[in-house]
Amino acid sequence: MPEFSIGERDFLLDGRPFQIVSGALHYFRVHPDQWADRIDKARRMGLNTIETYVAWNAHAPTPGTFDLTGGLDLGRFLRLVADAGLYAIVRPGPYICAEWDNGGLPAWLFRDPEVGVRRAEPRYLAAVRDYLDRVYEVVAPLQVQHGGPVILVQVENEYGAFGDDKTYLKALAEHTRDAGITVPLTTVDQPTDEMLAAGSLEGLHLTASFGSRTTERLAALRRHQPTGPLMCAEFWIGWFDHWGSHHYTTSAADSAAELDALLAAGASVNIYMFHGGTNFGFTSGANDKGRYQPTVTSYDYDAPLDEAGNPTAKYHAFREVISRYRDVPEPPPPAATSAPRSTVALADPVPLLEVAKEWPGWERHEAVPTLEQWDGTPRLALMTTRVDAPGPAVLCFGEVRDHASVFLDAQPVGTLLREHHQRALGVRRAVGELTVLVEDHGRVNYGPRIGEPKGIIGGATLGGVPLTGWDVLPLFLDTPPAVWTGQGGTTPVDAAVSGPVFLRAGFDLDRVVDLHLDVRGWGRGVVWVNGFCLGRYWSRGPQRTLYVPGPVLRGGGNELVVLELDALTEPTARFVAEPLLGHTEA
Repeated sequence: MPEFSIGERDFLLDGRPFQIVSGALHYFRVHPDQWADRIDKARRMGLNTIETYVAWNAHAPTPGTFDLTGGLDLGRFLRLVADAGLYAIVRPGPYICAEWDNGGLPAWLFRDPEVGVRRAEPRYLAAVRDYLDRVYEVVAPLQVQHGGPVILVQVENEYGAFGDDKTYLKALAEHTRDAGITVPLTTVDQPTDEMLAAGSLEGLHLTASFGSRTTERLAALRRHQPTGPLMCAEFWIGWFDHWGSHHYTTSAADSAAELDALLAAGASVNIYMFHGGTNFGFTSGANDKGRYQPTVTSYDYDAPLDEAGNPTAKYHAFREVISRYRDVPEPPPPAATSAPRSTVALADPVPLLEVAKEWPGWERHEAVPTLEQWDGTPRLALMTTRVDAPGPAVLCFGEVRDHASVFLDAQPVGTLLREHHQRALGVRRAVGELTVLVEDHGRVNYGPRIGEPKGIIGGATLGGVPLTGWDVLPLFLDTPPAVWTGQGGTTPVDAAVSGPVFLRAGFDLDRVVDLHLDVRGWGRGVVWVNGFCLGRYWSRGPQRTLYVPGPVLRGGGNELVVLELDALTEPTARFVAEPLLGHTEA
């Protein structure tokens, strides 16, 4: 069987120099029926390796579970990589960043505030070891020396930007070896002296993350590692988008020139991202460097393959560069074709505040709970209490994470948004049932706020008096709740609709293909198609369409469900020909 190792200046495959030309493809961001297509397109661009993170919280949404089925079947994904004749790099974290909710760390892990975050704290390390055992049960038999595709495994992720706990890194490395991982182990950090020093550990091969100034960055990496192969393990060729910002794009020519410089220097490379995919459901993360910025649903990343898996100008530019250094298979993938257009009216409105009263799962809490109280990590919750303030008063929360819509006797009072640092509302009169709909817009995935709780933090007061006696309903919305009993489309909506409200539409397809759902004219909410959660939409943009993967559709009848949380001015579902990811200027 092949052997993969680190030589004096190169990676070695069976003793011969091997230049890794890899691309990032996260299996958990792509429908599993599309994995083989995306992997084949990577091969046809000239890549010889596929890299993926492993998202702990996706596999283990509740303590004691570990899901390896369907879209989380890591073993099947790696075997498909091998079937395509490619190698694989696995990066299990436990922290992955990746603009993914909580950087991949499960929310339940931090219910105990004493649990450490990314450090050698016993309870944290115990949970991490259990997680890594489950991952390595899959990965170890698929290492290259056993006939599988895996040639490298990464320990932690950009740790030098977070801490310098060498005891922690050593514990991860030792546990990885004890679990049967014998291929070379790597770290990755931005190529500054401080980060490379903090994130490195003797025995682990250093790699760097950058997207420009290749010669300078490789020189910095070489100063910290005099021997062994140079590698940019995250070659940034695009970027991610935040709600309320613009759609980031980068120059295909500039990125191709940097890729050429890397390969000409003999360095190995992992293109981040080769294909970004989608933050389906409620999986997108957020940044908070003084202002909270949640990440959009699309993870297009301006990558060589767009969100729908179609080759872009960047794909062809990279393919041409790679062809200078290794053989590239013919032919390239065909150009994208337009998706079918259609329009269908939304119908059958069901107000959330009314229907939720009849749902099971309500709990009594004396004080406002955080969302970490429940297994399964609800992203929304309804919280109600009785109030009696006949005159003007201020409703104040300790902190809102991340969005609170306030109602009095089901009538809207106002909203509070974390990114605006809002936590108080003036009310002229508050007598009756006070309801707060709390939304988690994505847990921070980078920096010191990883692992923080969500919901209402620090309680609530009205006129300075603590509010107690709350009835709380966590909303688990990975699949749409059963709010209708009959067939869809019986009561069309012909005017603007105020949320929070469920709506639905039925639509027919002659053939199963990818679609792009236009959400312009809608406010803020969530969409499901045939029970599959496409993710969030928000009128503030930049994203204007949601990607609908063909495998979730069916020939004949399909059902679309919308939960509009704000106000919807155009009660129509429109499927358009192309994705609309927003304006590209800041």
